[in-house]
Amino acid sequence: MIYPRGLRAWHTYQNIIVAGLLLAAFAPAVSAQELSKLPYVPTPQVVVDEMLKLAGVTADDFVIDLGSGDGRIVITAAKQFKAKGLGVDIDGKLVALSNRNAKAEKVEDRVEFAERDMFKTEISKASVLTLYVLPDFMQKLRSKVLAELKPGTRVVAHDYPIDEWHPDRFVTLTVPEKMEANGTDKAYLYLWIVPAGVGGTWRVDFDAEERSEELVVTFSQRYQMIDAVAERMRRPLPIQNPTLTGAMVKFSITLGTRQYQFSGRVDGDKIEGTATSPSGKGPLKWRGTRVAKGS
Repeated sequence: MIYPRGLRAWHTYQNIIVAGLLLAAFAPAVSAQELSKLPYVPTPQVVVDEMLKLAGVTADDFVIDLGSGDGRIVITAAKQFKAKGLGVDIDGKLVALSNRNAKAEKVEDRVEFAERDMFKTEISKASVLTLYVLPDFMQKLRSKVLAELKPGTRVVAHDYPIDEWHPDRFVTLTVPEKMEANGTDKAYLYLWIVPAGVGGTWRVDFDAEERSEELVVTFSQRYQMIDAVAERMRRPLPIQNPTLTGAMVKFSITLGTRQYQFSGRVDGDKIEGTATSPSGKGPLKWRGTRVAKGS
């Protein structure tokens, strides 16, 4: 079962995970000693395969797995998709096992495993981050993920969500081998695409077909969910369907009788992109400059 982005899917998703979130809400700070006591429950290989498929892993990716266990996620990414990667685990014995497994699978030149605290691990190099950790650890990782990962990075988790952050996709699998260890044959997979920050007011310079236009667009943002309002010459301007996927922002604006579909790449306080109209000429350039940060 796959839930696309949207409020109805979000409500369904919330009902499934509410018990886990209640447990996570009062989680204390994490110490290395607590990390060392976490149970080791290997991810079934069929789940590993689906996690990497959900993330769309390719040979261009660098996969980081926090709490990597026996290394199977990073090793599978390297063996099946020719990706590179890093796995970290607090258990030195599992790290040694992972390195032996990588050598046995002949991917030791593309992967590395390290005995390390996941909260102290630098993750900015990842284009894909994979997680299978308990709910309270997921909540504590949220700020790290948003602060360190580049917009467009894919984050895939097994079984446990990140509180408040609506996943871009949610997949349910039936995995009989999970029953003994987990008490259920269901596996829940979550995909998030790290969003750029677009909240605030932007001046949009648009090379329209008849003349240059200067618009004002204000975005409100909660993770990848955005709303937008627009003005032209201090008058409200119709704006529809704002979306944000990684660093790509899209929205539609009607100027006169013509509707334009804007798409652009966010780079800090700048956006550059093109706008198209079904009844107009080819792609037209536009530029956005943030003039005020959002709250």
